[in-house]
Amino acid sequence: MTILSQLISNPMFMSSAAGWLAAQILKTVIDFRCNKSFKAERLWGSGGMPSSHSAAVCALATTCAYRFGLSSFEFAVSAILAAIVMHDAAGVRRETGKQAKVLNLIKESMVVKEDGETFDFDEKLKEFVGHTPLQVIMGAILGIFIAVLMK
Repeated sequence: MTILSQLISNPMFMSSAAGWLAAQILKTVIDFRCNKSFKAERLWGSGGMPSSHSAAVCALATTCAYRFGLSSFEFAVSAILAAIVMHDAAGVRRETGKQAKVLNLIKESMVVKEDGETFDFDEKLKEFVGHTPLQVIMGAILGIFIAVLMK
């Protein structure tokens, strides 16, 4: 069996990939509807509604629960992974985005001088990296829904 056929025949991989893809597509559509402009970066970028990270790990955990049972090693590992990923998305990564916004505002208002030379900040820090708790919950629901559909 080739690597691709092995991946395609793996229900855990396929449900996770489908959860991620569905969330990314929804995120792009929602962003387009809200901002009235298409941003291709939303198709693969992080942040936004719903969380594709949450969708992927919840689809994985749900598929493991169906395939191996709630008392299985596979479910335990995937459920703990899901909890860590979702906590990180709504916690650390969200705070990183908030800090990036503040730093970008500071950068817009100042030019740093190093040894008499003016140093201008060209690149903005990425602000759209984390999720609100609602975005994480909606991603989790989407992932569970995708896994249930694919079982």
